[in-house]
Amino acid sequence: MSGLVSGAIFGLIRVEHILVVVALVLGLVGGFYFAKSRHVVKPGSESDAVRHILLPFTGTEISRRAVDAALRLARAEGATLMPAYLAAVPKTLPLECPIPNEAAQAMAMLEAIEQRAGAKGVPVDARIERGRTYRHALARLLAEEDFDRVVVSAGATGTQGLSGDDLVWLLQRAPAEVMILRPGPDDHRMVVPLGANGGAKPVNGNGAVA
Repeated sequence: MSGLVSGAIFGLIRVEHILVVVALVLGLVGGFYFAKSRHVVKPGSESDAVRHILLPFTGTEISRRAVDAALRLARAEGATLMPAYLAAVPKTLPLECPIPNEAAQAMAMLEAIEQRAGAKGVPVDARIERGRTYRHALARLLAEEDFDRVVVSAGATGTQGLSGDDLVWLLQRAPAEVMILRPGPDDHRMVVPLGANGGAKPVNGNGAVA
């Protein structure tokens, strides 16, 4: 009789040990997956990452300080620089008509910016946007392109650049962070087409190519 009792007790002890081991294993496995789940990047958690930085400009020159600032941001954040040449087409012409002179001017400027970006290891995705005015071209650009930040130069370029009203409009309409840079009064350094020795093409009062 005592042997049966002792056997039963021994069996209960073995079962208890097994349950304890199973509980420990389950606890370890559960803890592992819990810890792992805390380090899993959830969809949308990188929504604040900057992937594209838009750099709109006009004419045959742009402030070197603005370009370099955009490049520093792009390099630090692993983003692509999107230089965008704004071309104003007169209302007397179809908006999508050929503009060879303007296109050549744009390509020369975009090439100069791309070479500067290449020296700093920043990828470039350039484009040319048309409009009846620079603001119209900028509005089309904002509606069509996907970007996370805008860097624009507020350097004084007369009628060839974005006006103060255009910059205010951009601050109100851009669906992204906007950084407006104005070089110091003595900072006349510009990024211009390689070998350029002429000025920008004349424009009329509406910012359209004459």
